[in-house]
Amino acid sequence: ARVGPNSYDLTLAPELRVYTERVLDSRRKNPTQRITISKGGYILNPGEGYLGCTVEWTATYGFVPRINGVSSVGRLFVQVHQTAGEGEDGFEGRWTLEIIASAKPVVVYPGMRIAQLLYSPVVGISQPYRGRYQGQQGVEPSKSWQDFNTEE
Repeated sequence: ARVGPNSYDLTLAPELRVYTERVLDSRRKNPTQRITISKGGYILNPGEGYLGCTVEWTATYGFVPRINGVSSVGRLFVQVHQTAGEGEDGFEGRWTLEIIASAKPVVVYPGMRIAQLLYSPVVGISQPYRGRYQGQQGVEPSKSWQDFNTEE
């Protein structure tokens, strides 16, 4: 039922995370707070960043997956990714969503259609993804701190 002519719709898992620090530091592991989305929904506040994830586990080989918001959610001015819209050939896991409601508060619900995957063929030699987010089971905050030689 969620397969379209050129995409596959993904649904929102019942968990969000928000960063708890006022200033995010890319050299440090930033703490988050877990929010459970009840069946009655959760109100996203404009301008606040939320990390969510998809219910669906995907595995893509031989294609480059690209995630976008579904148009119905986009028309409520909800963005599901900020800059990380491209996946990798060989990625396996649930997709972390970088969610922002930009205009007004918006209520979201667990299991609602929120994003879609589109696929492009790999050009050249396939080199499947083996990065730090491989196999993620749920919401994954940034791991940019792993790029620096700092102690945790």
